[in-house]
Amino acid sequence: MSRPFDAIIIGAGQAGPPLAGRLTAAGQTVALVERHLLGGTCVNTGCMPTKTLVASARAAHMARRADDFGVVLRGEVGIDMKKVKARADAVIANARHGVRRWLDGMPGCTVIEGHARFEAPGRVRVGDESLESARIFVNVGGRASVPELPGLHDIPYLTNTSILALEAVPTHLLVIGGSYIGLEYAQMQRRFGAEVTVIEKGPRLIAREDEDVSAAVREILEGEGIRIRTGFGHIDFARSGDAITATLDGESIACSHVLVATGRTPNTGDLGLDRAGVVTDARGYIVVDDGLRSNVPGIWALGDCNGRGAFTHTSYNDFEIVAANLLDGEARKLSDRIPAYALYTDPPLGRVGMSEREARASGRRILVGKRPMTRIGRAVEKDETQGFMKVVVDADTDLILGAAILGTEGDEAIHGLLDMMSVGATATQMRHTVPIHPTVSELIPTMLSELAAAD
Repeated sequence: MSRPFDAIIIGAGQAGPPLAGRLTAAGQTVALVERHLLGGTCVNTGCMPTKTLVASARAAHMARRADDFGVVLRGEVGIDMKKVKARADAVIANARHGVRRWLDGMPGCTVIEGHARFEAPGRVRVGDESLESARIFVNVGGRASVPELPGLHDIPYLTNTSILALEAVPTHLLVIGGSYIGLEYAQMQRRFGAEVTVIEKGPRLIAREDEDVSAAVREILEGEGIRIRTGFGHIDFARSGDAITATLDGESIACSHVLVATGRTPNTGDLGLDRAGVVTDARGYIVVDDGLRSNVPGIWALGDCNGRGAFTHTSYNDFEIVAANLLDGEARKLSDRIPAYALYTDPPLGRVGMSEREARASGRRILVGKRPMTRIGRAVEKDETQGFMKVVVDADTDLILGAAILGTEGDEAIHGLLDMMSVGATATQMRHTVPIHPTVSELIPTMLSELAAAD
């Protein structure tokens, strides 16, 4: 006999709990099933712990730069990695407990710990119990993707999850993968005192970004002593005692730790989706339409497992779309979302909309504005002048197509452009705004007044 609910939510990441809140507030009974840790990737192994560690690493970096600001510190800057880790662990625990209190306070919400597997389109099993509902929402997230590289499985490699358990700074960290997660950890560990080497099989770092952004990020990281190798053909690993050797196109690199940061894969392989008839793509992501619906009526997929966004904010927006459509009579669509994200190196990269390369490939006539951070007063005052701002505008419609801000406060300043794009405002309208001085954002209208036709 199956236990009936008005809705079943599989996974307690960034979309699951708020959806449970909206559904229970509407008087529905909800079973929220979580097989591991409440809060999902963001709380447990993603945004919250990593940005906490990034903050500690930045504090160390700024302490070493104290003399640049006329501040006198006596003695060398040291790192108490156990204390650094304890701080991150506390942030995780507080957030996780907060999610638990929130769920426990929802009348009509039943939290079930265990591994949910579909038995049929409207039925899942968790351990010995069968649950049934006409509406099932899958929010199971993703995990690190580990490639099949010669010798890799013979060494104690790290992922973005297991590296959080380190209580000592690596002597030499080798990062496999020159994209967002790998670069954040590379700079963080370098600032903690590790020797760091980043290897990327592609010709450049963060290949999704424009070449000028990629080159500038590389220059920033190399300026802090991080060794970067791109465009290699073959790599294998060997272990001798505690030592690890990576052989890269015949060149040997000795290291103490290896971090695998080569992408993510969805946690969909063991859900029994085939028994429900749910279609996934070649990479395992659940295929959804513009309203987050799978091919099976009554089954939705939200968050990282649908392949339509790999961020906390996109997962939460998935919840907003589904809740608005089901409960508020709206017709919100996934395709209305403007892509935006950040790379949390220091300085950070804030990104919105199309890159310059994507805009060119679209066939539009475009205008491009660009301004180095050396010409932004706020950056000069902070003595953080690495990077630049760039905006891409449609020459025919005057609409802002996209932007990149690589520089101090870039992850915050990008929101001015995102907000204007969200309401369909033109570059001219933004150019006529009166921003606050002194800020990074104040130079965005100036940059828009200096647009030039793309070569």
